Amino acid sequence: MQLKPSILDEYSKERSVTSIAQPHNFMHPDDYLILEDDSGRVKLAGNVLSPSMYATGVVAALHGKEGSDGGFYVQSVLEAGLPPQRPLHSGYNLKENKYVVLVSGLLVGSMKSNPLQFQLLVDYVTGHSGDEQEQSMASQIVRVIIAGDSVDMQQSLLAGQSLGLKDQGRLAEPIKELDLALTQLAAAMPVDIMPGPNDPANFSLPQQPLHKCLFSGASAYNTFVCATNPHQFDIDGVCFLGTSGQNIDDLAKYSDAKEILDYMERTLKWRHLAPTAPDTLGCYPFTDRDPFVIEDCPHVYFCGNQKKYASRVIQGYEGQVVRLVCIPSFRETGSAVVVSGTLECRCVNIRNLECHLLTLSTSSLV
Repeated sequence: MQLKPSILDEYSKERSVTSIAQPHNFMHPDDYLILEDDSGRVKLAGNVLSPSMYATGVVAALHGKEGSDGGFYVQSVLEAGLPPQRPLHSGYNLKENKYVVLVSGLLVGSMKSNPLQFQLLVDYVTGHSGDEQEQSMASQIVRVIIAGDSVDMQQSLLAGQSLGLKDQGRLAEPIKELDLALTQLAAAMPVDIMPGPNDPANFSLPQQPLHKCLFSGASAYNTFVCATNPHQFDIDGVCFLGTSGQNIDDLAKYSDAKEILDYMERTLKWRHLAPTAPDTLGCYPFTDRDPFVIEDCPHVYFCGNQKKYASRVIQGYEGQVVRLVCIPSFRETGSAVVVSGTLECRCVNIRNLECHLLTLSTSSLV
């Protein structure tokens, strides 16, 4: 890739004449694909494969023939496809709706964060606001998932120097504010919090859980869970799998698609959550296994910290049904997503996997 960033560029003699601004996508019209295995590598040609559809790390089988120029002319492509999936609600008989709330990008403590907007979300989810119908739906919420970027730490205080008591208090203030809200949620229902790119957690994927000592109030409840990123869990026979967005954001830099949902669908069909790791996405160097391989197809696949909400249902050749959900940044949009058990995205309903958007605004409040 001609536009792919390189650490060597920083030491180039011509660095003063290169543009400082970096593109959000590093695709170039002259890019091409290479097939590589233990025996070597060969350049791919033909109209069947588009470089913009793939990224480094994808496993696929190719059928074609060798060209006179030494390249491999691809005639057909065989991808892994969606992995096997358990039947929805296997072993469960649901007679009522159940909902899961997905939210990300709270960024408590940032200059643009609205504490009142976050409190409205807490009150809505716990049934302390809204009309009778909304409170009835809130009573059916069985879990809240916070998919990364929960706090915004002051980077100016994280320069490596020792901090005074006053600066320590300023640094811990967003965590304390978040803990107060999480305590209210954990007292009413199970809450899972995942680390994100801006949270006080390790950088490399899979990110380890945020330490419970950060949440002295919420951690007193056994309903409060500090989860990893990626995170997978089951509720009444519905399998959820999701990330805080780093894998999809990185894939969007080195390939092209019309929508973020297209990237998510590709990772499922490739059966790999983070195909660009460790090439361009930091990950822990596992030697005996790859933790990002998707062995069981989820019923709900979510991605946090996106610019806007989007949702789609995809189906596999063996009858798999997956609800894809892009969770918008709450700080930017004031929105959360609820999923139902029927895979409908209403904001999320466990009974029919229905999905819908829940938007909270303080603009009408005096």
